[in-house]
Amino acid sequence: MHIIPAIDLIDGKAVRLTQGDYAQKKEYNARPLEVAQQFEDAGLTRLHLVDLDGAKEKRVINYKVLELITSRTNLHVDFGGGVQSDDDLRIVFECGAKQVTGGSIAVKQPDVFERWLSRYGAGAIILGADAKNEKVAVSGWEEDTHIWVYDFVDNWLEKGITYAISTDVAKDGLLQGPSFDLYRNLQDRSPNLNIIASGGVSNMGDLETLADMGLFGAIVGKAIYEGRVTLKELEQFNQQ
Repeated sequence: MHIIPAIDLIDGKAVRLTQGDYAQKKEYNARPLEVAQQFEDAGLTRLHLVDLDGAKEKRVINYKVLELITSRTNLHVDFGGGVQSDDDLRIVFECGAKQVTGGSIAVKQPDVFERWLSRYGAGAIILGADAKNEKVAVSGWEEDTHIWVYDFVDNWLEKGITYAISTDVAKDGLLQGPSFDLYRNLQDRSPNLNIIASGGVSNMGDLETLADMGLFGAIVGKAIYEGRVTLKELEQFNQQ
């Protein structure tokens, strides 16, 4: 299983929110590049980079940070947040992202998201399937829908997606453990889908459990920044 550290961006700085609430923001580092380089130095090869300003404004904003990280590290960066148009997508790929996550766009403009899949290939486009009470949440989690997350994923599987990131909003930033049932259900329904778990990881035991489930990857954010999981532990996990 791939360990994918996360950097969330507001005003170009590395921050974390609790349950997606912009009012519950904690700044960790004013220089995200330094954080990314620490991850790379620890032997991690991937990075989940989220433009929280972009998610709120519905357009990509922190693309310069993306460009800085991809030009100064060899990390495989997947980027999400605010990618709502063809221009946004072009900018993000030109700034060095290897994959782009689309959640809101897949709900609100499915024809556009489907065109992206066709143009860039399923390996480059990740479905963002974030859920609140098993219903899809969009627009930086500030907007709920009535779409059952499993139906949402099934629909896009039929249209060719091969990667999906799913966050249980209720778990995110609380350090109380991931939503194992959500990922187990997704895995059972879609065994060939590359599922990336996100939200709630609080210790190495959580990562071991997710790995045992056979997931493609797990995103770790706050647990790293709060010292619950060390980069040394993640490095050793990667070497198993």
